[in-house]
Amino acid sequence: MSETPQAPDGAASDADVLDHTASAVRAAGSVLRERFGEVVRYQSREELMRALAANDYAALDILRPRLTRLRPDAGWVEDELDGGALPPGEWWVVDPAEGNVNHLHALPEWAVTATLVRENQPVLTAVHLPLTGETYTALTGAGAYVDGRPLRVSPTEDLALSIVATSQARPDEDEQVVRRVGSSITAMLFDALVVRTAVPATLHLLNVAAGRIDAFWQFAAARADLLPGALLVTEAGGQISDAEGRPWTPQSESFLAAAPGVHAEAVATLSR
Repeated sequence: MSETPQAPDGAASDADVLDHTASAVRAAGSVLRERFGEVVRYQSREELMRALAANDYAALDILRPRLTRLRPDAGWVEDELDGGALPPGEWWVVDPAEGNVNHLHALPEWAVTATLVRENQPVLTAVHLPLTGETYTALTGAGAYVDGRPLRVSPTEDLALSIVATSQARPDEDEQVVRRVGSSITAMLFDALVVRTAVPATLHLLNVAAGRIDAFWQFAAARADLLPGALLVTEAGGQISDAEGRPWTPQSESFLAAAPGVHAEAVATLSR
């Protein structure tokens, strides 16, 4: 990712905005935690979508007014499946319930995320895990942290000793993408130590930034899935590209985040 433009004249500093963003995702996470516990049953896609939307709206009622006050002129993106470049200027890219389907199934892997994007570069991000109480933050040029403790990617230099992970970006994916995902998992099963597959992407990327796993890849350009983790991994010393090793942008059709010592090997495996 390239150097990020400065905050607009007269606006609060990015560091101050990050502090308030972290507070906002924690408050939204508290609301979702109160809704968590029982498996939500549904018998149709329509019932599922209503249940997902109910969680989203509960969190957005907290997030939207707080983040809008921080950057009144920033645009707003909350569809986690959207991809591609954003128009010029500042945008809030928000996933009010990242891993929402896990929340409905009483599974613990879910979070609340908010990322400020400026000229298509993530400037700051806050990711809150309500069930553990952890808040992960990153600010361009200032590092990545969990509850104030610095994050650092793994020093591993051998893919054969690495834990790697991938995620299903969206339901009803194109057949060609599904087959590519399957072949990439097969290739990694041969080359890596352990392969993990689960949603959501953000939680895998937190683990890359924290040095718990060594690489994550995905064949889709869902902005809300990838922008928070991309900034966290970069600020923790990791390497971001597409699956072929080219610079990653929100328009890219694939994504790879890895510890520098295994990035080239991961690219080679995914390119087979």
